[in-house]
Amino acid sequence: MYHCKQGLSLMAFLGFVVVSQAQERAINWLNFEQLEDSLAVQPKKVYIDFYAEWCAYCKKMDQAAYRDPKIIQILNTEYYPVKMDAESTEVIAFHGTVFNNRQLGKKRNPVHEIPLMLASRENTPFSLPAVVILDDSFRVRERYFEYLSPEQMLEILE
Repeated sequence: MYHCKQGLSLMAFLGFVVVSQAQERAINWLNFEQLEDSLAVQPKKVYIDFYAEWCAYCKKMDQAAYRDPKIIQILNTEYYPVKMDAESTEVIAFHGTVFNNRQLGKKRNPVHEIPLMLASRENTPFSLPAVVILDDSFRVRERYFEYLSPEQMLEILE
């Protein structure tokens, strides 16, 4: 009976270690509500990935860059990483303002207000993938409107 309890304890511990290691192998994506709470506690750079379900290059970045251990480590420690579906229908309250998708029912691929505000370019239609990097004062530092390979992303982040 004693050996059985030790065996179960060891299996539980190993399971915890495996789960902990698995969590370190993924980006701890936040939503805008979590971002607001985090920024209130400690200002930090913000990395925002705007995507859509139909976006092939967005999925390619998920499979390549966002699985790279170095990128995961940098995003999880030096940034608040945020991932948002650009076509979200959610009403999002952020910093005292309510944002929604005003294009719903008006456009084929309606884009939410937040990506339109942060990831738009003058005289250019909104496009994906869109990555926005903000400094620790929440000012836009850089914007990218293309597939970013793991190598390109490391250059950007470091």
